[in-house]
Amino acid sequence: MSKGRAAGWVLAVSSLFWPRLFILLFWIFDDQLFSDAFDSWVVPFLGLFLLPWTTLAYATMWGLSSDRVSGAEWVVVAIALLLDVWTYAGIRRLWSGS
Repeated sequence: MSKGRAAGWVLAVSSLFWPRLFILLFWIFDDQLFSDAFDSWVVPFLGLFLLPWTTLAYATMWGLSSDRVSGAEWVVVAIALLLDVWTYAGIRRLWSGS
């Protein structure tokens, strides 16, 4: 395995691990953030597994403003969505060996 490929795996695994850790920590120590941002526990639970960066960014942006996501905050959520897509695309590329 080349150094570049090993670095790619470290980045990919890190991108999978850190947002999930922060979501779990917020859920344990500050449940108010997720209960205010989402109507039920289903969306953040699914977000934990499917789109962790997007879920974390949305909840964070919700908590920063007056109980909504608006304006430039959507740019942060969109960047988080791109980061989720980039993570899964990178893992697929690394897995296939390309």
